[in-house]
Parts: sequence; structure tokens; C-alpha cells
Amino acid sequence: MRERKDHLDGLAISLLGVCCLFWAGQQILIKVTLTEIPPLWQAGLRFAGAAVLLLVWCRVRGIALWTRDGTGKAGLIAGLLFAAEFACIYLGLQDTSASRVTVFLYTSPFWMALLLPRFVPGEHLRAWQWAGLVLAFGGVAVAFAEGFQGPAAGPNQLRGDALALASGCFWGLTTLTIRTTRLAEASAEKLLLYQVGVTALVAPLLSLALGEGGHFSYSASAWAVTGLLAFVGSFASLLAWMWLLRHYPATRMASFAFLTPVLTLVMGVVLLGEPLTLNLVLALAGVVAGILLVNRRSASPAPAQGPAA
Repeated sequence: MRERKDHLDGLAISLLGVCCLFWAGQQILIKVTLTEIPPLWQAGLRFAGAAVLLLVWCRVRGIALWTRDGTGKAGLIAGLLFAAEFACIYLGLQDTSASRVTVFLYTSPFWMALLLPRFVPGEHLRAWQWAGLVLAFGGVAVAFAEGFQGPAAGPNQLRGDALALASGCFWGLTTLTIRTTRLAEASAEKLLLYQVGVTALVAPLLSLALGEGGHFSYSASAWAVTGLLAFVGSFASLLAWMWLLRHYPATRMASFAFLTPVLTLVMGVVLLGEPLTLNLVLALAGVVAGILLVNRRSASPAPAQGPAA
């Protein structure tokens, strides 16, 4: 069995770099595919594929998924929250830029830090963590204010920004559910199955309720992007993240993962021609710096869920 490291070595940095690069680009991949596949139907296809891949993986490796361990109720709640997170991401990308969605999405530790002390005795925020929350909140306020006016503002941008902010809240609530229930003791594969499996069921139902009119006759490029999101974004990268959590310091990994919104901002500008505004850069800097302060905990337990992917 591989020993646990107290630092990030070359293997960890390489894996984290690849994961962060893909997570940064996934919002862009979703957005360009929205012109052909409706948002929630696209999410349903993606997570159905990921669920099948995960089931095959567990079958081949002999990993038990259906044992009774008391995680069923919490797993359903975590799965519904995860589904809500991605519904907000996919719907939000219709109305706002990929860069802005990622800035708001990565406020999830902000919500986690606010709510965790209410559920876990002994958890309290130190002075620098309160400062981090204020800084992150200021970044969100700056980005949100730009939705009212400015070169980046579109007719429905505020709606898209609000959905993106809600996705960050749902991500934080998912992590909170995992941290405060028996899910914290579940295997990475079972934990992932609760999330992708419930989303694979919920997203098509939401798509039907909204009258999206999804079908299966799409171009090869649209199917390729959806398959890539399923295989890398919702299966391989999350399993890699959970493997890394078992062998490397969680706090250093979490700090490394904040490269993702920076990379998304660059990709959005370069690949999609999204406007690069001073407000957005300041917002991103505030959110990242604030959350890094919030996560300065020498004895913090490892996060149970990786970046939204």
C-alpha cells in the first residue's frame, strides 16, 4: 500500500495539474455544446455515462457498492444537492459567461465555513478566516454588481450569475452533508455513485419538466464533448482526486485546486472571446485570496468531495 506523503511530489503535481486544467475547461465545453444539446438533458446524458463507467469500474475491481452501511438517506440528500448544483451550472451557462460561473461556483468553501460550525461542535472561525470570508464576499459583490451594468452585462446575466452563485452554495451543502454524516466513512466509489447516480435520474426529469425536448440525434462533436465530460470530468478526475486525498495533504491540494478559476478566466477570454473586465479580475482575486485564508487550518480534516466536475 502506498504510504501517505506530507508534501506534493511530482506525481501529485502532475495529476493535479491535469485535473485542474480539465476542470477549468469543462464550463467552456458545456457552454459550446449548449447550442446543440439542451442544458439539463446534456447533464443527464453526461452523468448517466459517468454512472455506467463507475459501475463497470467497481465490478472489474470487485468494489462492493450495495452493502448496508447506513448511508442511504444521507447519500440521497447528497445526490440531490449535487444534482441541484449541476442543474444551476448548466442553466446558468445559458445566461452568463463561463468565467463568471466559475468565480461564483468557487465560493463553495465560503458557504461551508459559514455553516460547518453550526453542525460540528468545536469548529469555529479564527480571525484570519473571518477576514477571508469578508474578502471573498467582497469579491462576489464586485462580480455581482457588474451584472447590473458594464460591457459584460447581458439581458439575463443577473439570472445566470444568481444560478452560478446558487451552484456554489449547493456544492458547499453537499460537502457539509458528507462531512457531518456517515458518508464521511463511505468509500470514494460509493460516495461518487450517490452523486452521479442521483443526478443521472434527476436531470432528465427536470429537462422534461422544463420542456427542453431532448433527443439522441446530435452531431459527433456534441457526443464527443459529452463523452469527454462524462469520462474525464465526472469519473476519472474525481476518482483521481479522491485517490490523491488518501495519500497527500488535503490543505495543499485544496490550495492547488484554486488554479481552476484562474485558468477558466484565461480560457474564457482566449477561446470564447469573453470580456476581461477589471471587476471580474478583482472579484476572482478576492474570492481566491479569501478562500485561501478560510482554508488555513493546520488540523482541518480532509475534504470529502473534490472540485465540481
